[in-house]
Amino acid sequence: MPPDTAVANTAVAPARKSLLWLVAVGFFMQTLDATIINTALPAMAASLGESPLRMQSVVVAYALTMAMLIPASGWIADRFGTRRVFFAAIVLFGLGSVLCALSHGLGQLVAARVVQGLGGALLLPVGRLALLRTVPRGEFLQAMSFVAIPGLIGPLLGPTLGGWLVQYASWHWIFLINVPVGLAGCIATLRFMPDLRGAALRRFDAVGYGLLAFGMVAISLSLDGVAELGLRQGGVMVVLIFGFASVVAYWLRAARTPDPLFAPSLFKVPTLSIGLLGNLFSRLGSSCMPFLVPLLLQVSMGYSPVRAGLMMLPVALAGMAMKRFATPLITRHGYRKVLVVNTALVGLAMASFGLTAPGQPFALHVLQLLFFGAVNSLQFTAMNTITLKDLDGSMASSGNSLLSMVQMLAMSMGVAAAGAVLAGYNGIFGTDTAVRTLDAFQATFASMGLITVASALIFWHLPAEVRASRPAQPEVSGQG
Repeated sequence: MPPDTAVANTAVAPARKSLLWLVAVGFFMQTLDATIINTALPAMAASLGESPLRMQSVVVAYALTMAMLIPASGWIADRFGTRRVFFAAIVLFGLGSVLCALSHGLGQLVAARVVQGLGGALLLPVGRLALLRTVPRGEFLQAMSFVAIPGLIGPLLGPTLGGWLVQYASWHWIFLINVPVGLAGCIATLRFMPDLRGAALRRFDAVGYGLLAFGMVAISLSLDGVAELGLRQGGVMVVLIFGFASVVAYWLRAARTPDPLFAPSLFKVPTLSIGLLGNLFSRLGSSCMPFLVPLLLQVSMGYSPVRAGLMMLPVALAGMAMKRFATPLITRHGYRKVLVVNTALVGLAMASFGLTAPGQPFALHVLQLLFFGAVNSLQFTAMNTITLKDLDGSMASSGNSLLSMVQMLAMSMGVAAAGAVLAGYNGIFGTDTAVRTLDAFQATFASMGLITVASALIFWHLPAEVRASRPAQPEVSGQG
Protein backbone atom coordinates (compact mmCIF):
# COMPACT_ATOMS: atom_id res chain seq x y z
CA MET A 1 0.00 0.00 0.00
CA PRO A 2 1.44 3.43 -0.91
CA PRO A 3 2.37 5.59 2.08
CA ASP A 4 -0.10 8.34 1.18
CA THR A 5 -2.97 5.82 1.03
CA ALA A 6 -2.07 4.38 4.41
CA VAL A 7 -1.98 7.86 5.94
CA ALA A 8 -5.36 8.66 4.38
CA ASN A 9 -6.95 5.48 5.78
CA THR A 10 -5.51 6.25 9.23
CA ALA A 11 -7.02 9.73 9.09
CA VAL A 12 -10.43 8.54 7.88
CA ALA A 13 -10.90 5.85 10.55
CA PRO A 14 -11.20 8.21 13.59
CA ALA A 15 -13.61 10.49 11.69
CA ARG A 16 -15.79 7.49 10.79
CA LYS A 17 -15.79 6.32 14.41
CA SER A 18 -16.84 9.79 15.55
CA LEU A 19 -19.66 9.76 12.99
CA LEU A 20 -20.85 6.39 14.36
CA TRP A 21 -20.97 7.81 17.88
CA LEU A 22 -22.80 10.92 16.69
CA VAL A 23 -25.51 8.92 14.92
CA ALA A 24 -25.77 6.53 17.89
CA VAL A 25 -26.26 9.39 20.36
CA GLY A 26 -28.91 10.94 18.11
CA PHE A 27 -30.72 7.59 18.00
CA PHE A 28 -30.44 7.32 21.78
CA MET A 29 -32.04 10.76 22.23
CA GLN A 30 -34.92 9.71 19.99
CA THR A 31 -35.63 6.34 21.62
CA LEU A 32 -35.13 7.64 25.16
CA ASP A 33 -37.64 10.42 24.66
CA ALA A 34 -40.18 8.03 23.16
CA THR A 35 -40.23 6.01 26.42
CA ILE A 36 -39.19 8.36 29.23
CA ILE A 37 -42.51 10.21 29.15
CA ASN A 38 -44.78 7.24 29.87
CA THR A 39 -44.15 7.01 33.62
CA ALA A 40 -44.38 10.79 33.95
CA LEU A 41 -47.89 11.17 32.48
CA PRO A 42 -49.83 11.07 35.82
CA ALA A 43 -47.54 13.71 37.36
CA MET A 44 -47.77 15.84 34.23
CA ALA A 45 -51.56 15.53 34.28
CA ALA A 46 -51.73 16.67 37.91
CA SER A 47 -49.47 19.66 37.16
CA LEU A 48 -51.51 20.70 34.12
CA GLY A 49 -54.89 20.13 35.75
CA GLU A 50 -55.83 17.25 33.46
CA SER A 51 -57.02 13.69 34.04
CA PRO A 52 -54.17 11.16 33.66
CA LEU A 53 -56.56 9.11 31.51
CA ARG A 54 -56.66 11.90 28.89
CA MET A 55 -52.91 12.32 28.32
CA GLN A 56 -52.54 10.02 25.32
CA SER A 57 -52.33 12.96 22.92
CA VAL A 58 -48.87 13.77 24.33
CA VAL A 59 -47.63 10.39 23.05
CA VAL A 60 -49.72 10.45 19.87
CA ALA A 61 -48.46 13.89 18.77
CA TYR A 62 -44.80 12.80 18.91
CA ALA A 63 -45.27 9.47 17.12
CA LEU A 64 -47.64 10.86 14.49
CA THR A 65 -45.32 13.76 13.64
CA MET A 66 -42.47 11.29 13.16
CA ALA A 67 -44.64 9.11 10.91
CA MET A 68 -45.53 12.16 8.79
CA LEU A 69 -41.97 13.38 8.26
CA ILE A 70 -40.17 10.05 7.70
CA PRO A 71 -41.34 9.72 4.03
CA ALA A 72 -39.77 13.10 3.21
CA SER A 73 -36.54 12.64 5.20
CA GLY A 74 -34.48 11.18 2.35
CA TRP A 75 -35.44 13.92 -0.11
CA ILE A 76 -34.81 16.64 2.50
CA ALA A 77 -31.31 15.27 3.20
CA ASP A 78 -30.52 15.05 -0.53
CA ARG A 79 -31.76 18.60 -1.08
CA PHE A 80 -30.14 20.41 1.87
CA GLY A 81 -27.27 18.08 2.81
CA THR A 82 -26.86 15.65 5.68
CA ARG A 83 -24.88 18.05 7.92
CA ARG A 84 -27.38 20.89 7.69
CA VAL A 85 -30.42 18.63 8.15
CA PHE A 86 -28.92 16.65 11.04
CA PHE A 87 -27.96 19.93 12.75
CA ALA A 88 -31.47 21.29 12.22
CA ALA A 89 -32.95 18.05 13.56
CA ILE A 90 -31.00 18.37 16.83
CA VAL A 91 -31.94 22.05 17.14
CA LEU A 92 -35.64 21.27 16.59
CA PHE A 93 -35.48 18.40 19.06
CA GLY A 94 -33.81 20.60 21.69
CA LEU A 95 -36.18 23.52 21.05
CA GLY A 96 -39.17 21.20 21.33
CA SER A 97 -37.79 19.83 24.60
CA VAL A 98 -37.50 23.34 26.08
CA LEU A 99 -41.01 24.24 24.92
CA CYS A 100 -42.32 21.02 26.52
CA ALA A 101 -40.73 21.97 29.85
CA LEU A 102 -42.21 25.48 29.66
CA SER A 103 -45.75 24.29 28.81
CA HIS A 104 -48.57 25.38 31.12
CA GLY A 105 -51.41 23.52 29.46
CA LEU A 106 -52.09 20.32 27.56
CA GLY A 107 -52.51 22.15 24.24
CA GLN A 108 -49.11 23.84 24.61
CA LEU A 109 -47.48 20.53 25.54
CA VAL A 110 -48.95 18.75 22.51
CA ALA A 111 -47.75 21.55 20.20
CA ALA A 112 -44.27 21.34 21.72
CA ARG A 113 -44.23 17.58 21.22
CA VAL A 114 -44.96 18.18 17.52
CA VAL A 115 -41.84 20.38 17.32
CA GLN A 116 -39.86 17.71 19.14
CA GLY A 117 -41.19 15.04 16.77
CA LEU A 118 -40.08 17.07 13.73
CA GLY A 119 -36.52 16.84 14.98
CA GLY A 120 -36.74 13.24 16.15
CA ALA A 121 -38.09 12.07 12.80
CA LEU A 122 -34.91 13.21 10.99
CA LEU A 123 -32.28 12.01 13.45
CA LEU A 124 -32.14 8.32 12.55
CA PRO A 125 -33.00 8.39 8.79
CA VAL A 126 -30.48 11.14 8.03
CA GLY A 127 -27.81 9.59 10.25
CA ARG A 128 -28.37 6.20 8.62
CA LEU A 129 -28.10 7.82 5.16
CA ALA A 130 -24.78 9.43 6.12
CA LEU A 131 -23.42 6.05 7.22
CA LEU A 132 -24.69 4.37 4.07
CA ARG A 133 -22.72 6.84 1.93
CA THR A 134 -19.51 6.92 3.98
CA VAL A 135 -19.03 3.44 5.47
CA PRO A 136 -17.62 0.73 3.13
CA ARG A 137 -20.24 -1.83 2.16
CA GLY A 138 -18.40 -4.62 3.95
CA GLU A 139 -18.50 -2.69 7.25
CA PHE A 140 -22.06 -1.35 6.97
CA LEU A 141 -23.76 -4.22 8.84
CA GLN A 142 -21.31 -3.85 11.73
CA ALA A 143 -21.82 -0.07 11.74
CA MET A 144 -25.61 -0.37 11.88
CA SER A 145 -25.35 -2.96 14.65
CA PHE A 146 -23.32 -0.44 16.68
CA VAL A 147 -25.89 2.31 16.04
CA ALA A 148 -28.73 -0.06 17.00
CA ILE A 149 -27.39 -0.57 20.55
CA PRO A 150 -28.81 2.75 21.87
CA GLY A 151 -32.18 1.66 20.45
CA LEU A 152 -32.14 -1.09 23.05
CA ILE A 153 -30.67 1.01 25.89
CA GLY A 154 -33.13 3.92 25.45
CA PRO A 155 -36.29 1.87 26.20
CA LEU A 156 -34.41 0.10 28.99
CA LEU A 157 -33.41 3.33 30.72
CA GLY A 158 -36.33 5.60 29.77
CA PRO A 159 -39.22 4.51 32.04
CA THR A 160 -37.02 4.22 35.15
CA LEU A 161 -35.24 7.54 34.54
CA GLY A 162 -38.58 9.22 33.88
CA GLY A 163 -40.04 7.88 37.12
CA TRP A 164 -36.96 8.91 39.11
CA LEU A 165 -36.97 12.46 37.72
CA VAL A 166 -40.69 12.88 38.39
CA GLN A 167 -40.43 11.61 41.97
CA TYR A 168 -37.27 13.41 43.04
CA ALA A 169 -37.25 16.52 40.82
CA SER A 170 -40.17 17.42 38.53
CA TRP A 171 -41.56 16.24 35.21
CA HIS A 172 -39.98 19.22 33.46
CA TRP A 173 -36.55 17.60 33.78
CA ILE A 174 -37.47 14.69 31.52
CA PHE A 175 -37.31 17.27 28.72
CA LEU A 176 -34.59 19.59 30.04
CA ILE A 177 -32.00 16.79 30.17
CA ASN A 178 -32.10 16.83 26.35
CA VAL A 179 -30.69 20.36 26.22
CA PRO A 180 -27.01 19.71 27.17
CA VAL A 181 -26.99 16.55 25.05
CA GLY A 182 -28.40 18.54 22.14
CA LEU A 183 -25.79 21.30 22.50
CA ALA A 184 -23.00 18.74 22.46
CA GLY A 185 -24.65 17.08 19.45
CA CYS A 186 -24.76 20.38 17.53
CA ILE A 187 -21.02 20.93 18.06
CA ALA A 188 -20.23 17.33 17.09
CA THR A 189 -22.42 17.60 13.97
CA LEU A 190 -20.54 20.63 12.69
CA ARG A 191 -17.25 18.82 13.27
CA PHE A 192 -17.92 15.20 12.28
CA MET A 193 -21.03 15.00 10.07
CA PRO A 194 -20.11 15.02 6.36
CA ASP A 195 -22.14 17.32 4.11
CA LEU A 196 -23.51 14.75 1.65
CA ARG A 197 -26.17 15.34 -0.99
CA GLY A 198 -27.89 13.20 -3.58
CA ALA A 199 -26.08 12.93 -6.92
CA ALA A 200 -29.31 13.52 -8.83
CA LEU A 201 -32.12 15.18 -6.89
CA ARG A 202 -35.42 13.65 -7.93
CA ARG A 203 -38.63 15.64 -8.00
CA PHE A 204 -40.46 15.59 -4.68
CA ASP A 205 -44.06 14.40 -4.91
CA ALA A 206 -45.49 17.23 -2.80
CA VAL A 207 -49.12 16.49 -3.69
CA GLY A 208 -48.74 12.80 -2.87
CA TYR A 209 -46.97 13.65 0.38
CA GLY A 210 -49.79 16.01 1.34
CA LEU A 211 -52.43 13.36 0.68
CA LEU A 212 -50.56 10.71 2.66
CA ALA A 213 -49.75 13.01 5.58
CA PHE A 214 -53.31 14.32 5.82
CA GLY A 215 -54.67 10.77 5.72
CA MET A 216 -52.42 9.62 8.56
CA VAL A 217 -53.28 12.63 10.71
CA ALA A 218 -57.04 12.38 10.06
CA ILE A 219 -57.24 8.66 10.83
CA SER A 220 -55.23 9.04 14.05
CA LEU A 221 -57.26 12.06 15.17
CA SER A 222 -60.51 10.24 14.49
CA LEU A 223 -59.38 7.39 16.76
CA ASP A 224 -58.39 9.95 19.39
CA GLY A 225 -61.52 12.04 18.86
CA VAL A 226 -63.90 10.53 21.39
CA ALA A 227 -61.35 10.34 24.19
CA GLU A 228 -59.34 13.50 23.71
CA LEU A 229 -60.90 16.00 21.31
CA GLY A 230 -64.45 15.65 22.52
CA LEU A 231 -65.77 15.12 19.00
CA ARG A 232 -69.21 13.66 18.63
CA GLN A 233 -69.79 10.54 16.57
CA GLY A 234 -70.69 12.52 13.45
CA GLY A 235 -67.49 14.56 13.62
CA VAL A 236 -65.39 11.45 14.17
CA MET A 237 -66.94 9.74 11.15
CA VAL A 238 -66.36 12.77 8.92
CA VAL A 239 -62.68 12.97 9.91
CA LEU A 240 -62.24 9.19 9.54
CA ILE A 241 -63.83 9.12 6.05
CA PHE A 242 -61.71 12.06 4.89
CA GLY A 243 -58.62 10.28 6.21
CA PHE A 244 -59.31 7.01 4.38
CA ALA A 245 -60.29 8.91 1.20
CA SER A 246 -56.99 10.80 1.31
CA VAL A 247 -54.95 7.60 1.67
CA VAL A 248 -56.86 5.93 -1.19
CA ALA A 249 -56.36 9.02 -3.34
CA TYR A 250 -52.62 8.84 -2.68
CA TRP A 251 -52.33 5.23 -3.87
CA LEU A 252 -54.48 5.90 -6.95
CA ARG A 253 -52.25 8.85 -7.80
CA ALA A 254 -49.04 6.90 -7.08
CA ALA A 255 -50.01 4.35 -9.73
CA ARG A 256 -49.75 7.01 -12.46
CA THR A 257 -46.99 9.25 -11.07
CA PRO A 258 -43.41 8.77 -12.34
CA ASP A 259 -41.72 9.40 -8.95
CA PRO A 260 -44.16 8.64 -6.11
CA LEU A 261 -43.05 8.54 -2.49
CA PHE A 262 -43.77 4.82 -2.39
CA ALA A 263 -44.32 2.97 -5.64
CA PRO A 264 -47.30 0.57 -5.75
CA SER A 265 -44.91 -2.00 -7.29
CA LEU A 266 -43.51 -2.50 -3.78
CA PHE A 267 -46.68 -4.39 -2.89
CA LYS A 268 -46.05 -6.95 -5.61
CA VAL A 269 -43.59 -8.48 -3.12
CA PRO A 270 -45.90 -10.73 -1.01
CA THR A 271 -43.72 -10.75 2.11
CA LEU A 272 -43.57 -6.94 2.12
CA SER A 273 -47.33 -6.40 1.77
CA ILE A 274 -48.20 -9.05 4.38
CA GLY A 275 -45.43 -7.83 6.69
CA LEU A 276 -46.58 -4.21 6.50
CA LEU A 277 -50.23 -5.06 7.17
CA GLY A 278 -49.21 -7.37 10.00
CA ASN A 279 -46.97 -4.67 11.47
CA LEU A 280 -49.79 -2.14 11.36
CA PHE A 281 -52.53 -4.24 12.94
CA SER A 282 -50.49 -6.19 15.49
CA ARG A 283 -48.76 -3.01 16.67
CA LEU A 284 -52.15 -1.32 17.11
CA GLY A 285 -52.45 -3.49 20.18
CA SER A 286 -48.91 -3.89 21.47
CA SER A 287 -47.89 -0.24 20.97
CA CYS A 288 -50.31 0.87 23.67
CA MET A 289 -48.63 -1.20 26.41
CA PRO A 290 -45.85 1.30 27.33
CA PHE A 291 -48.63 3.88 27.69
CA LEU A 292 -51.21 1.76 29.55
CA VAL A 293 -49.05 -0.24 31.98
CA PRO A 294 -47.45 2.74 33.85
CA LEU A 295 -50.89 4.39 34.03
CA LEU A 296 -52.45 1.24 35.47
CA LEU A 297 -49.70 0.85 38.06
CA GLN A 298 -49.86 4.47 39.24
CA VAL A 299 -53.55 5.36 38.88
CA SER A 300 -55.20 2.10 39.98
CA MET A 301 -52.55 0.27 42.01
CA GLY A 302 -50.88 3.11 43.88
CA TYR A 303 -47.33 2.63 42.60
CA SER A 304 -44.87 5.52 42.87
CA PRO A 305 -43.39 6.84 39.59
CA VAL A 306 -40.01 5.23 40.34
CA ARG A 307 -41.54 1.85 41.14
CA ALA A 308 -43.73 2.00 38.05
CA GLY A 309 -40.66 2.78 35.94
CA LEU A 310 -38.71 -0.08 37.47
CA MET A 311 -41.60 -2.43 36.66
CA MET A 312 -40.96 -1.78 32.97
CA LEU A 313 -37.39 -3.10 33.24
CA PRO A 314 -38.44 -6.77 32.91
CA VAL A 315 -40.06 -5.97 29.55
CA ALA A 316 -36.85 -4.45 28.15
CA LEU A 317 -34.55 -7.10 29.66
CA ALA A 318 -36.66 -9.99 28.38
CA GLY A 319 -36.80 -8.32 24.98
CA MET A 320 -33.02 -8.06 24.77
CA ALA A 321 -32.55 -11.66 25.92
CA MET A 322 -35.05 -12.93 23.34
CA LYS A 323 -33.08 -11.49 20.38
CA ARG A 324 -30.60 -14.38 20.40
CA PHE A 325 -33.38 -16.99 20.10
CA ALA A 326 -35.30 -15.31 17.27
CA THR A 327 -33.28 -16.56 14.31
CA PRO A 328 -33.06 -20.23 15.47
CA LEU A 329 -36.82 -20.29 16.08
CA ILE A 330 -37.62 -18.83 12.66
CA THR A 331 -35.09 -21.09 10.93
CA ARG A 332 -36.63 -24.17 12.51
CA HIS A 333 -40.34 -23.36 12.29
CA GLY A 334 -40.62 -20.75 9.51
CA TYR A 335 -41.99 -17.23 9.58
CA ARG A 336 -45.65 -18.17 9.17
CA LYS A 337 -45.84 -20.57 12.10
CA VAL A 338 -43.76 -18.33 14.38
CA LEU A 339 -45.76 -15.18 13.60
CA VAL A 340 -49.21 -16.79 13.79
CA VAL A 341 -48.49 -18.48 17.13
CA ASN A 342 -46.46 -15.63 18.59
CA THR A 343 -48.99 -12.95 17.61
CA ALA A 344 -51.65 -14.89 19.50
CA LEU A 345 -49.29 -15.15 22.49
CA VAL A 346 -48.65 -11.39 22.43
CA GLY A 347 -52.39 -10.75 22.46
CA LEU A 348 -52.98 -13.22 25.30
CA ALA A 349 -50.10 -11.70 27.29
CA MET A 350 -51.74 -8.28 26.89
CA ALA A 351 -55.16 -9.60 27.84
CA SER A 352 -53.68 -11.19 30.97
CA PHE A 353 -53.16 -7.69 32.37
CA GLY A 354 -56.95 -7.51 32.51
CA LEU A 355 -56.67 -9.83 35.53
CA THR A 356 -54.27 -7.52 37.38
CA ALA A 357 -55.50 -6.34 40.77
CA PRO A 358 -54.04 -4.94 44.00
CA GLY A 359 -52.87 -7.54 46.48
CA GLN A 360 -51.56 -10.00 43.93
CA PRO A 361 -48.00 -11.34 44.41
CA PHE A 362 -45.28 -9.05 43.11
CA ALA A 363 -43.57 -11.99 41.41
CA LEU A 364 -46.70 -12.65 39.34
CA HIS A 365 -46.61 -9.15 37.87
CA VAL A 366 -42.90 -9.50 37.08
CA LEU A 367 -43.55 -12.82 35.30
CA GLN A 368 -46.34 -11.19 33.28
CA LEU A 369 -44.01 -8.41 32.18
CA LEU A 370 -41.16 -10.81 31.39
CA PHE A 371 -43.41 -12.97 29.23
CA PHE A 372 -44.85 -10.00 27.38
CA GLY A 373 -41.37 -8.55 26.79
CA ALA A 374 -40.08 -11.83 25.37
CA VAL A 375 -42.93 -12.55 22.94
CA ASN A 376 -43.18 -8.89 21.92
CA SER A 377 -39.47 -8.80 21.08
CA LEU A 378 -39.75 -11.97 18.98
CA GLN A 379 -42.75 -10.41 17.24
CA PHE A 380 -40.86 -7.28 16.23
CA THR A 381 -37.82 -9.21 15.02
CA ALA A 382 -39.88 -11.61 12.91
CA MET A 383 -42.16 -8.89 11.48
CA ASN A 384 -39.32 -6.54 10.56
CA THR A 385 -37.17 -9.16 8.86
CA ILE A 386 -40.01 -10.81 6.88
CA THR A 387 -41.09 -7.38 5.63
CA LEU A 388 -37.67 -6.46 4.19
CA LYS A 389 -36.04 -9.80 3.42
CA ASP A 390 -37.14 -10.08 -0.24
CA LEU A 391 -36.46 -6.51 -1.34
CA ASP A 392 -33.62 -5.94 -3.81
CA GLY A 393 -31.28 -2.96 -3.75
CA SER A 394 -33.54 -0.68 -5.79
CA MET A 395 -36.49 -1.17 -3.45
CA ALA A 396 -34.72 -1.68 -0.11
CA SER A 397 -34.46 2.02 0.82
CA SER A 398 -38.08 2.80 -0.09
CA GLY A 399 -39.34 -0.33 1.66
CA ASN A 400 -37.37 0.48 4.81
CA SER A 401 -38.79 4.03 4.92
CA LEU A 402 -42.30 2.67 4.42
CA LEU A 403 -41.80 0.18 7.26
CA SER A 404 -40.51 2.95 9.57
CA MET A 405 -43.53 5.10 8.71
CA VAL A 406 -45.95 2.24 9.37
CA GLN A 407 -44.28 1.52 12.72
CA MET A 408 -44.67 5.10 13.95
CA LEU A 409 -48.19 5.37 12.52
CA ALA A 410 -49.19 2.17 14.31
CA MET A 411 -47.73 3.54 17.55
CA SER A 412 -49.77 6.74 17.32
CA MET A 413 -52.93 4.93 16.28
CA GLY A 414 -52.46 2.25 18.96
CA VAL A 415 -52.13 4.78 21.77
CA ALA A 416 -55.05 6.81 20.36
CA ALA A 417 -57.21 3.68 20.08
CA ALA A 418 -56.31 2.57 23.61
CA GLY A 419 -57.19 6.02 24.93
CA ALA A 420 -60.54 5.92 23.13
CA VAL A 421 -61.31 2.41 24.41
CA LEU A 422 -60.32 3.40 27.94
CA ALA A 423 -62.53 6.49 27.75
CA GLY A 424 -65.42 4.35 26.52
CA TYR A 425 -65.09 1.89 29.39
CA ASN A 426 -64.74 4.79 31.84
CA GLY A 427 -68.12 5.99 30.58
CA ILE A 428 -69.56 2.55 31.31
CA PHE A 429 -67.91 1.82 34.66
CA GLY A 430 -67.35 5.39 35.89
CA THR A 431 -64.24 6.95 37.43
CA ASP A 432 -65.55 7.93 40.84
CA THR A 433 -63.63 5.16 42.62
CA ALA A 434 -60.30 3.40 42.13
CA VAL A 435 -62.15 0.08 41.73
CA ARG A 436 -64.22 1.36 38.82
CA THR A 437 -61.15 2.87 37.16
CA LEU A 438 -59.41 -0.51 37.54
CA ASP A 439 -62.42 -2.19 35.87
CA ALA A 440 -62.00 0.16 32.90
CA PHE A 441 -58.28 -0.63 32.66
CA GLN A 442 -58.94 -4.38 32.83
CA ALA A 443 -61.52 -4.22 30.05
CA THR A 444 -59.17 -2.08 27.93
CA PHE A 445 -56.30 -4.57 28.24
CA ALA A 446 -58.63 -7.42 27.28
CA SER A 447 -59.95 -5.51 24.25
CA MET A 448 -56.53 -4.44 22.94
CA GLY A 449 -55.26 -7.99 23.46
CA LEU A 450 -58.10 -9.39 21.35
CA ILE A 451 -57.27 -6.92 18.56
CA THR A 452 -53.72 -8.28 18.55
CA VAL A 453 -54.91 -11.90 18.52
CA ALA A 454 -57.11 -11.13 15.50
CA SER A 455 -54.09 -9.75 13.58
CA ALA A 456 -52.56 -13.27 13.61
CA LEU A 457 -54.89 -14.06 10.69
CA ILE A 458 -52.86 -11.70 8.49
CA PHE A 459 -49.66 -13.70 8.98
CA TRP A 460 -51.47 -16.92 8.06
CA HIS A 461 -51.17 -15.79 4.43
CA LEU A 462 -47.36 -16.01 4.47
CA PRO A 463 -45.85 -18.87 2.45
CA ALA A 464 -45.23 -21.79 4.80
CA GLU A 465 -41.75 -22.47 3.40
CA VAL A 466 -40.27 -19.00 4.14
CA ARG A 467 -37.58 -19.32 6.80
CA ALA A 468 -34.65 -17.34 8.11
CA SER A 469 -31.70 -18.22 5.92
CA ARG A 470 -29.26 -15.89 7.66
CA PRO A 471 -28.99 -14.06 10.99
CA ALA A 472 -31.81 -11.61 11.52
CA GLN A 473 -30.89 -8.14 10.40
CA PRO A 474 -30.20 -5.66 13.18
CA GLU A 475 -33.25 -3.60 13.95
CA VAL A 476 -32.43 0.05 13.70
CA SER A 477 -35.83 1.65 13.61
CA GLY A 478 -36.17 2.02 17.33
CA GLN A 479 -39.40 0.08 17.34
CA GLY A 480 -38.32 -3.32 18.42
